[in-house]
This record gives sequence, structure tokens and C-alpha cells, in this order.
Amino acid sequence: MLFHSLEFILFFPCVCLLYYVIPYRFRPLFLLACSYFFYMCWNPGYALLLLASTGITYASGLLLDFAGKIKNELRQTQIKKLCVALSFISNLSILFFFKYYNFALKMVVRVFQLAGIRAVFPAFDVLLPVGISFYIFQALGYTMDVYRKEIAAEKNFFQYALFVSFFPQLVAGPIERSKNLLTQIKEPHPFDCEQIRSGLLLMLYGYFQKVVLSEYLAIAVDSVYHTCTYRTGFQLLAATILFAFQIYCDFGGYSNIAIGAARVLGFRLMENFNTPYFATSVADFWRRWHISLSTWFRDYLYIPLGGNRKGFVRRQINVMIVFLASGLWHGAAGHFVVWGFLNGIWQVAGCVTKPFRQKVKRFFGVDETVFSHKLLQMLLTFAFVDFSWIFFRTGIHQSVTIIKKILGFSGGNWFTWGENLAAMGLTPATFCLLAVSLMLLLIVDLCKYNKINLIEWICKQGIWLRWLIYLTGIFGVLIFGVYGPGYDASQFLYFQF
Repeated sequence: MLFHSLEFILFFPCVCLLYYVIPYRFRPLFLLACSYFFYMCWNPGYALLLLASTGITYASGLLLDFAGKIKNELRQTQIKKLCVALSFISNLSILFFFKYYNFALKMVVRVFQLAGIRAVFPAFDVLLPVGISFYIFQALGYTMDVYRKEIAAEKNFFQYALFVSFFPQLVAGPIERSKNLLTQIKEPHPFDCEQIRSGLLLMLYGYFQKVVLSEYLAIAVDSVYHTCTYRTGFQLLAATILFAFQIYCDFGGYSNIAIGAARVLGFRLMENFNTPYFATSVADFWRRWHISLSTWFRDYLYIPLGGNRKGFVRRQINVMIVFLASGLWHGAAGHFVVWGFLNGIWQVAGCVTKPFRQKVKRFFGVDETVFSHKLLQMLLTFAFVDFSWIFFRTGIHQSVTIIKKILGFSGGNWFTWGENLAAMGLTPATFCLLAVSLMLLLIVDLCKYNKINLIEWICKQGIWLRWLIYLTGIFGVLIFGVYGPGYDASQFLYFQF
């Protein structure tokens, strides 16, 4: 069940209506049943994996709580570490089998081939369970939080199961923390008109990002990338720039719908995107992009590895480990590893060259507070990030071909007049619609960057202006949205992760 499918449009209002009608004490159980129904709409059998991950981490939390009562500190520490290890090994084993087994198998076969040995191993043709990377990471985060005594072990299995499976953020995040979401499950959520209105507005903006912007951008990007051999360098450069906004609108749109839907039900999920393309460095970009995953890797991988506490060199190694792991998390393919490697290299290079760059700025008297300097930093950061997006979007061989064409190393015309819109699958009308939509995205992000809350501003306006905005948004999405062949909802990009 996709957020922009007819099924969800019918499912969500029914859930909200019943949720606010039934007594408080039954609401967690009701939401749990709704969440499992939501997930089972893709594949009922994979709900068993969700239940298995939930059961393992729930049991590990109870065992950690029991171990904390042991008086012998050495034995207590040993049992706690064993519980965490078993929780991580069992959950990551599930993730490895469904997501990485065939990838690892190919790597092993290649190693044997390089050694001149012919090897044959059984491969498994299994469908990747939707959202498996998200809910396993969320469950493992709970295990670590209990281990660190940042939260008490949850005794109520059903409330914990709802924390892992809460349907708005189940399949593509944000990856919530137990300290935030699990504590909210225990609280009553009275009917709040203001909160519901702000949640619906956020959902409407998310639908605009996905159904209008992302889908038109997908048409342009796919038309060029799928025929990259025949495209000019300019067309590939334009498609690469547009892909940066496609993935932002696609995933950012999902996050806004998820956060908005949770807000309608009275829950506050963490922010997942904060104007990422206004970042002034790659490190700053990763503080603004997919915040729930970036902070997860920071808290549960980077810091346990030593973070920045073990010297300059070790810090850079830790950064590279985190980004290589992030690349693998996104997909079992070499081009995702390259993408993660590039983002790690950008950060390491920025850290290593920072003293030199500061000296150059002082020598030339550069004022870092002026708009022109910040704009230059934003453009350079976007260029580095967008370059790495090429490897995120497509395989290594094709990525190299695209880069050569963009840089003009493949011969032929780099730019031709009169055929660029057709090459991108756009008409003058759809191009204008795309340009206006991108401008609206820029305005919204500029307001957010300058700490202007547009939703609060809209909610404070007079009734005629509020409803004008509501109806314009609703009919704009309905009229200009792209729903796929036969008006089917297209899948979100991050569902494959």
C-alpha cells in the first residue's frame, strides 16, 4: 500500500476516525493491527520477518534489564555484551540473507575466478522485503539504547511491537529512536484540530513533492539516463542535476507524508530533511540529508568506533567506515559502495585541507559571512554531492560513460539546439510546469532555511486564504500529478532499500 495509492487514501481516514473514537487504552493495539495490515498489503509472509526482528530485540531488552540486576559487575558486563551481540548478529543475519547474500556470493565467485578456480554456489531468488533495512535499524537502535541505559526495557510487548512497526514510518523511515517514539506510545493523544491541520498540510506538501515534482523529474532523468549512449554531455549534465532534485523530492516527499500522517494521529516524528541543498560543505549536507540515518550511524557506529576521540587519522578512518557502511546499507551493489566512498572522501578531504583553506582565506582577506561566499560554498557542495549521485543512480560502467560525456571526453557534440526537451521526454507545457514547481520548492526551502514556518503562517491566516491554499494544493496535485500507467501509484525510490 503506497501513500499516494487509492487504497491508502481510503485506509488512512478510516484509521484516524476509529483511532479517535475508541478508548485510549485500546489505541496502541488498534494501531498495531493497522500497521501489520498496512505492511502485509505488500507480502503477508514478510510480516513474519518484522515479527521476528521485533521478538528478538524485545527479548534482548528484557535480558539486558535482567543482567543489569546482577551484582557481579564483570559478569553483568559480559552478559550484556552477549545480549547485544546476539541481537545484532541475528537481526543483521536476516538482513544479510535477504539483501546481501547474492551480492556476497558474486564477490566470492569473482575471487575464485581470479585465482583460476571455477566455483558454483546456490543463489536465491528472493524478493527484498519492503523497509527491512529501516525497521531492523530501528529495532537495533532500541537494543543499544537499553544497553546504554538511555531508556528502560519495554515490558509491554504490544507497545514495543507498535514502536517497530508504526505504519507511517515503517517502510522508509524516519528511523525513529526509542527515546522519542516509544515514550509517545504510552501517552494519550487527544483530538487536536491544530495538530491535525498542520499534519494534513505537511502531507499535502509531501504529495506535491512526490506526485508532481518527483514524477516529472523522473520522466526527464529516466529518458536521458536510459539512452545515455546517444545523449549529449549537456543533456546528461541537466539530467544529473535534475536527479538530485528527483531523489530529494521523492524521499523528502515520503518523509513529509510520514511525519504529517503521524502528526494527525498525535505523534511527533523526527525531522528527516533540513534544506540539504543549502549546505555549505559535504559534512553539513549529511547533517541535513536523511537525518535519521546519519544520526543512527553517528550514534551506533561512528561513536563506538572511537569517533573523534582517538586522534586525527583514526577519525578519518572512522568516517570512511561509516560511509562505506552507508553505501552498503543503501544497496547490495558496487555502485552504492562507490557512492558511499566518494561521500566519505569528500568529508576526509574537507577535514584534511581545512587548515590550508583557512590560511588562504586569511591571506586574501575573505569574509566568510557575506552572501557571495556562502553561495559559492553551496554551489561547490552541490557539485560534489551531485557528482556522487551519478553512481547512486546507475551502475559503475554506465556512470563512467556519463561522466566522460559530461566532461566532453567522448567526442561528438556536447550541446545541440532544438532537441533537448524531446530528449528529456518533456513538452514545453510540462517543462514550464516543472520550472514553476521547482521554483515553489526553492521558495519553501528558502523559508525553512530562514526559520520561517510556512505551515504555522498558513494556519494563522483568515479562513478564505487558508481554504484558497488548501484547495489550490489539493486540485494542483490531482490535476498535475503523474500517477503512472493506468493511474497506478509509482513506488518511492527508497522502498528498495
